[in-house]
Amino acid sequence: MQFRTDPKNGNELSALGFGCMRFPSSGGRIDIDASERLIVEAVERGINYLDTAYLYNGNEAALGEIFARNPGLRERIYIATKLPIARCEATTDFDTYLERSLERLRIDHVDYYLVHNVTSASAWDRLSSLGFEDWVAEQKRSGRITNIGFSYHGPKADFPVLLDSFGWDFCQIQYNYMNEDYQAGTAGLMAAADRGLPVVVMEPLLGGKLASELPAGARRALSDAGLSDDPVRLALRWVWNHPEVTVVLSGMNTLDQLSQNAETTDSAFPGSLEAAEETAIKKAREHIAQNYRIPCTGCGYCMPCPKGINIPMCFAAYNTSFAHGWYQGMHQYITASGAMVGEARFASDCVKCGACIEKCPQHIQIPSELTSVKRRLQVPGLPALVRLGVKLMSR
Repeated sequence: MQFRTDPKNGNELSALGFGCMRFPSSGGRIDIDASERLIVEAVERGINYLDTAYLYNGNEAALGEIFARNPGLRERIYIATKLPIARCEATTDFDTYLERSLERLRIDHVDYYLVHNVTSASAWDRLSSLGFEDWVAEQKRSGRITNIGFSYHGPKADFPVLLDSFGWDFCQIQYNYMNEDYQAGTAGLMAAADRGLPVVVMEPLLGGKLASELPAGARRALSDAGLSDDPVRLALRWVWNHPEVTVVLSGMNTLDQLSQNAETTDSAFPGSLEAAEETAIKKAREHIAQNYRIPCTGCGYCMPCPKGINIPMCFAAYNTSFAHGWYQGMHQYITASGAMVGEARFASDCVKCGACIEKCPQHIQIPSELTSVKRRLQVPGLPALVRLGVKLMSR
């Protein structure tokens, strides 16, 4: 395993971190046995940075159970979890959420604690007005928090403002070869490094769009460079090529994914990206930009929709219709409606309540984009036809 040094405290962190948001699941519940196998194997391979969050449903509790099953495991890793900033209305809420996280994880302190999903400088101002700085100082004195940071999903201009607003120990940004100029971007990465902060990278594969969801033109570009069999490796190598990056989080949910990513880490040092790889990425970037119209990463923060619409899957179907053909997108859209498992819900069911907009880290105007989905994929009479089929099958 490759390790990179946290410039603030000298910790040796694995360049590959385990993003726990997408643990293996079965029947809508985390598969604790499968998750345990992954975490134990990850630690054996040298991964020592695990990232979770209060808002990841069942996630902290699953990790706590894994720690309980494997005495000594917790001492071998650094734990990162997150404070749900949107739910904090008073200083006492900071204590409430931290205590719950500690209880779920069955630990007495958090190594890397983040303010979750900061979307603007004003969001920080609100948090600061609740006495956050004094609270953090007290938590550090008591030993419940070792390092304090924030995860960022806001505009480029606000990022350096946030960096200078407080004595942060680290930060976390979305970064991949499609997002050099999006959110914090490359400029933000450099700004954090200039201030001596370690940078943790999330979404290196853009929610899978740089892996299995590559459009045909992008795949051809990789094939021409002899890289067609490994788009994941290429995307990760691009991120690790930046010396300013400390940890790259990957949401691995199979042992094969873990093995492949760990092996990639071993040779993905700063400056190691080859000219052929850089050329292939440039060409792939152009094709992806043409095909993926809605920048949804499938994080699910917008869910649940009050009307039961599966928003991420609707957007995935829409993008698929451009990247891989209208019929494939249409098939995916019908699946996204839930037609095969219960009462169907379509993009046309959106009432534009706006509940989803403020939750979206990508700042997508979701109701407007659902209208685009409807126009492209919802042929006349589709909802009535699908619902009739569901009704007949249920008899």
